[in-house]
Amino acid sequence: MNFDEYCAQKAAPAGSSAYYALRQAPAARQPFLTALFALRRELEETVKDVSDPTIGRTKLAWWQQETAALVAGRPSHPVSQALAAHCADIKREEPTLLALVAGFQMDLDQARYLDFANLRRYIERTGGTFAAAVARATAREPQHAAQWAEPLGNALMLAQLVQELGNDARHGRIYLPIDELQRYQVTAADLLNRRYSDAFVELMRFQTNRAREALTTAVAGIPAQERKTQRTLRAQSALALALLEEIERDGYQVLHQRIALTPIRKLWIAWRAARAR
Repeated sequence: MNFDEYCAQKAAPAGSSAYYALRQAPAARQPFLTALFALRRELEETVKDVSDPTIGRTKLAWWQQETAALVAGRPSHPVSQALAAHCADIKREEPTLLALVAGFQMDLDQARYLDFANLRRYIERTGGTFAAAVARATAREPQHAAQWAEPLGNALMLAQLVQELGNDARHGRIYLPIDELQRYQVTAADLLNRRYSDAFVELMRFQTNRAREALTTAVAGIPAQERKTQRTLRAQSALALALLEEIERDGYQVLHQRIALTPIRKLWIAWRAARAR
């Protein structure tokens, strides 16, 4: 298995949303974008699939060292090797890579967030920063991409937190802010024990609407001259919106299952969104 095959299997296995979103990008940029998605997945797994935070911190420290090695031209991991092979100026992306590592470090430091302002710091590092890197890869004016791509990445993270609420809770992490849980009279124990209620439905309706509005606003904020260059992000956004609709239709039953779209539906949504004007 070469490094491109490794990245594809890690980030975008056939049938996944990432698979269909990445296929909308220009063929020449797909390997680099796939490597970026694979890196994010590696970091996510590092903190979410370990039970001992010490081990997670050790692995993240290794990724910090690997980032330095990548920039110095000495990558050792398949993902780093793919990034080096497909990015002519990897030095430009060093702050982004380090910010991603720092963002996922937050998962090892806290499992609850007092309010949305605190949660936003996590979202911006793991969502907005990543989306800006994806946008720069194909943008006509990459120097301006962060201005409109970061809000889109933040919105995608909001949608992901709705989708993954049950899975995250099973791993002991609750990203919904404490003050919002209190406002809707839902407890952390309710989420951990998969207890549904009318209060839970109202809480999730609020979370879903916030994510939907953020996505709609962010997609509309992509400059006209960049809409054709951002097929991957536009496909991701359309898939996220469709999934939120599916979750809503299913009565927000996300605590005991992971609601997903069928592969054929993902293909159609991604293809259509990438080509919409």
